[in-house]
Amino acid sequence: MRLSELDIIVTAPPAPGWGGRYWILVKVTTDTGITGWGECYASSVGPEAMGHVIRDVFDRHMAGESPENIELMFRRAYSSGFTQRPDLTVMGAFAGLEIACWDILGKARERPVWALLGGQMNDRIRAYTYLYPLPQHDMTAFWTSPEMAGEPAADCIARGYTAVKFDPAGPYTMRGGHMPGMRDISMSVAFCKAIREAVGDRADLLFGTHGQFTTAGAIRLGQALEPYSPLWFEEPIPPDAVGEMAKVARAVRIPVATGERLTTKVEFAEVLRQGAAEILQPALGRAGGIWEMKKVAAIAEVHNAQMAPHLYAGPVEWAANVHLAASIPNILMCETIETPFHDALIKGGIQVEDGFITPPEAPGLGIEVDEDLARAHPYTGDGLHLQMQDDPCDYANGNAFEGGAPSIKT
Repeated sequence: MRLSELDIIVTAPPAPGWGGRYWILVKVTTDTGITGWGECYASSVGPEAMGHVIRDVFDRHMAGESPENIELMFRRAYSSGFTQRPDLTVMGAFAGLEIACWDILGKARERPVWALLGGQMNDRIRAYTYLYPLPQHDMTAFWTSPEMAGEPAADCIARGYTAVKFDPAGPYTMRGGHMPGMRDISMSVAFCKAIREAVGDRADLLFGTHGQFTTAGAIRLGQALEPYSPLWFEEPIPPDAVGEMAKVARAVRIPVATGERLTTKVEFAEVLRQGAAEILQPALGRAGGIWEMKKVAAIAEVHNAQMAPHLYAGPVEWAANVHLAASIPNILMCETIETPFHDALIKGGIQVEDGFITPPEAPGLGIEVDEDLARAHPYTGDGLHLQMQDDPCDYANGNAFEGGAPSIKT
């Protein structure tokens, strides 16, 4: 059995667009006719250019190879161009293709992917979700309203979730880390207070940031949030400043989480080595794939750290996250996005029930991708999956920032 054909589908989730502007799905077929699906997470180039990268990685390192030889293909891609170092775009391409290889192997052996990764360690996986506006909420006002945030938090708890994430802390700017404005600190505290009042002790608060602060700014904000005991303080400073993030981890009494913008064991191991985080959040469609993150989970286990796979993408990457989570002893929880489009794209193959995910028993990833639906929603925009803003933090008027891919207004 050899890898022989590749198809790439760029699909755009309909309004409001939770999960980013587009998802890059890869369909890999063997010479025996078995098809595997993967998903390449957002990269620093547009989807058309990324398509060329994906095809180059496939043609150069994977075509004609057995899908079993994942380690060999990884080393080829990791070493390409005489590099042997983490490359966000190349690894993003390889990771989605690697996920497709696992889907193929599971289907060929008529076993779920988790069974090929050492078996099932967890028969239920704790899920968490971002807080999204409810139908009655004003889509613009929601992101700066602690009062509104309490309502979807209570709704999530009613549906069984035991953890909710939110990010009211101000803009993600291409200028790098900034000192948070006092208004942003006050708003962050108000969000924590309102959500804690809404959920009590029935759920953990997951405080999201996206690397937007200086070390001193992150410490200042984190210490202000401590009375509400968030479970984590997510990526408080730019992810490449590992030593500085370790300073935050030592100064703030909230566990630091990071990882959505990291790739390969090399970068994750350095985070653990320096004590910069206790919770790792790999995006499997970017970080090198399932096998590479199985290694990271083992390294994390040695450091008494936990895994919480990240998701701001489509349901194929989510399926990969679930199989990894099922197979490792140090899983904390998995991010989840529940929209009708996410569900329909994999024909309901994996579900969140009462706040937990049951790993699928079907072969491969355990999902059936609705290819017609994916092709019926092509991406026609010119933005990247997620984008930083050019403008700096507004200290005079305050900040109202919805994220790197603002919701589609209809």
